[in-house]
Amino acid sequence: MASTQLVFTSRPEHRAWLAQQAALPLGFRVGTTRFEFMPQEAPKPAKMTITLIALDQPTADFAAVFTRNAFPGAPIIVGRQRLSQPSLGAIVVNNKISNVCAANGVESSERVCAEVARLLSLEPSQVLPSSTGVIGWGLPTDAMLKALPQAAAALANGSVIPAAEGIVTTDLYPKVRRAVVGNGSIVGIAKGAGMIEPNLATMLIYLFTDLVVPRETLRAMLVRAVDVSFNTISIDSDTSTSDTVALLSSSRVPCPDLEAFEQALTQVCLDLAEDVVRNGEGVRHVIRVKVQNAPSGELARALGKAIVNAPLFKCAVAGNDPNVGRLIQAIGKYVGASASKVDLSSLTLKLGGLEIFAKGVFQLNPAKEAALVAHLRSAELYESAPPRDGVFAPPIDFPRHERCVEIEVDFGRGNAVAIVLGGDLTHEYVSENADYRS
Repeated sequence: MASTQLVFTSRPEHRAWLAQQAALPLGFRVGTTRFEFMPQEAPKPAKMTITLIALDQPTADFAAVFTRNAFPGAPIIVGRQRLSQPSLGAIVVNNKISNVCAANGVESSERVCAEVARLLSLEPSQVLPSSTGVIGWGLPTDAMLKALPQAAAALANGSVIPAAEGIVTTDLYPKVRRAVVGNGSIVGIAKGAGMIEPNLATMLIYLFTDLVVPRETLRAMLVRAVDVSFNTISIDSDTSTSDTVALLSSSRVPCPDLEAFEQALTQVCLDLAEDVVRNGEGVRHVIRVKVQNAPSGELARALGKAIVNAPLFKCAVAGNDPNVGRLIQAIGKYVGASASKVDLSSLTLKLGGLEIFAKGVFQLNPAKEAALVAHLRSAELYESAPPRDGVFAPPIDFPRHERCVEIEVDFGRGNAVAIVLGGDLTHEYVSENADYRS
């Protein structure tokens, strides 16, 4: 859950808040460049942004977690190799093309890394590549090599906003979160809008800190933070081929308290994870499911994901229709198929804080039905807009609030708890993904 409940009335107000979060920790610079190219697989003009994130000095203290998809992108293959290197000095990110299962994909990533290394006086093995966008297309490597000097020339400390803007694809707005620990800070940026079902989605997360945290400690902390944040969200149940969560420390500021650092890191990850869902393709409602008093943590998390990924229930939420039959169906489907021995006789269910199911039967009346509709409407980020030129387009490019559709499932049969975030299923989502490549 986000550390604060933010409300924004306009894009400028949201942008002003982002600027307050965006100060880079000591030792980091970011730069971007944008250029036109012609994808060979679809010969029509396209635009790509390259984002560079550079440390003033290479660091041994870095960590990364990658997708578990069995067809990982070439940058993931390269990135896993980078984890064994003694130091890292830069990250290079491109949008538009994800470099997944493309001919010579690894070679293309390595060529880009080598040019970044030349420009920044690094070794190629000190550069981590990331790509996001269309799956199956090859990178316009030559065009990227020509553009990289401009990104390097743009490198500057100060604000992370250029990088937060540069890594997006179908995102409606950039995402930045910040935490302060002693005299240092942790700043994170995120890209992610669709194909989100982390085991570690087309989701890219970059976290920066100037606090001194040893390499192995940093890596263990990142795994734990990712597990309770990014691995508990789902927009559409599809696990991307390109998921990356990277954490770099410039090691410029002594860390006064490692426990406080991990708490702050986890909160930044939690906030960014919720930002990713709230900015999901076509998402008009964020759904938060708390499963408690469950027999096991695995069951609690899996059931939460089953609920937020249930198509009929997601559609009902999109229409502000508290069709609780679809909710109980989703629960029963999962338990019947995957946990049939679990006793549901004590299960209770709440929506918007109101008890709607207990002792095996629904607990509904006209007043509750009206209150449930009001709860759904209050959580709506924007109203469905009519299509423009046959295309559905959200009428906003900033988050109006951080309210959620709140669901509580209580098994009454254990002490395990899990919180899972997801989104509804809208016309806009279908339109976006029907036209993604065209």
